[in-house]
Amino acid sequence: MKFKKPQTLKQIASLLNIDFIGDADFQVLGINEIHVVQRGDIVFVDHPKYYDKALKSAATTILINKKVDCPEGKSLLISDDPFNDFNKITKHFNPFIASKDSISESAIIGQNTVIQPNVFVGNNVKIGSNCFIHPNVTIYDNTIIGNNVTIHANTVLGADAFYYKNRPAGYDKLISGGRVVLKDNVDLGASCTVDKGVTGDTTIKNGTKLDNQVHVGHDTVIGEKCLIASQTGIAGCVIIEDEVTIWGQVGTNSGITIGKGAVILGQTGVTKSVPGGKSYFGTPVEESREKLKQLAGLKRLLKEK
Repeated sequence: MKFKKPQTLKQIASLLNIDFIGDADFQVLGINEIHVVQRGDIVFVDHPKYYDKALKSAATTILINKKVDCPEGKSLLISDDPFNDFNKITKHFNPFIASKDSISESAIIGQNTVIQPNVFVGNNVKIGSNCFIHPNVTIYDNTIIGNNVTIHANTVLGADAFYYKNRPAGYDKLISGGRVVLKDNVDLGASCTVDKGVTGDTTIKNGTKLDNQVHVGHDTVIGEKCLIASQTGIAGCVIIEDEVTIWGQVGTNSGITIGKGAVILGQTGVTKSVPGGKSYFGTPVEESREKLKQLAGLKRLLKEK
C-alpha cells in the first residue's frame, strides 16, 4: 500500500508515538508485507525468527520490537507492538469510509457494462467496459475490474484477509488495506470469494475462469488463462502461473507456487510448490502417475493378504 504522498521517518514515528533510528527526513513511501516489499516501504516484524529476513528485505524501514543495528541505507521504528502499530498506519492512511449508496458516486463504470439489481459497488471501484455483474454481487472499496468481465450472483470481491495474531485475550486482526484486481476477460462463477490483499493486490489475470464456490485468499496472484473448478480453496500469498488447470475440491497451503501449465487433479492437497507442465494428485501432493502407481501397489498388497 503506497501513501498518497511521501512521508518522513519522523512523521511516521510521531503518528505511532514511538522512537526511531535513522535520519528524521528519511523517506517512507508506503507499507507492505515481507513477500511484496519494495524500496521505500515499511515492513513489520515481531518475532526473532524473522528479524534477519526483515532487515535484509527490500524494505527500507523496519518496524521492529527490539533495538538492533540499523542496516546501511535503512531506518528503524522501535515499537513495543509492531503488529498493532502496523494496523495504526493502515487505518490512518486508508481509513474505512462507510458507503451511503448501493453504487458509490466515486465508482467508475465503463460503457456497455450491465449492473443487475441488488449489486453493491463500493468507493473508488473501477469497472471496465462490456462487463456483466449479476444480482447480489458485492464489490468492496478500491476493487479494479477490467473489460469483458462476467461475475455471477453472490460473489464477493474484497473481503478482509484471514490474518490474525494469537494473543492471550483472543485473536487480533491484521487490518487489510489492499485491493482486488481482475484483468480483462475474467469470468467468476456464483458464490466465489476473493479476499483483498493485506497491503498489496490479490490479482486474477487475463482470461482466467473460476467455477462456482471458489475461494481465493489474500495477496494471491493467478496467472493468465487458468481454469479453476468448483469448491477449490486457494490460500493467501499463492502464485499460480499461466495456463494452470485446477479441478474440483482442491486445497492449497499458503505461500506456494504452482508452475505454468500444471494440472491439479480433484481433491488434491497442494502442500508444497510444484513445477509446471505436469499433472499432480493426492495429499501430500505428488505427480499423478507416481501417486496412482502407489495406490495400485497398495491395492495389490491388500489383495495378497
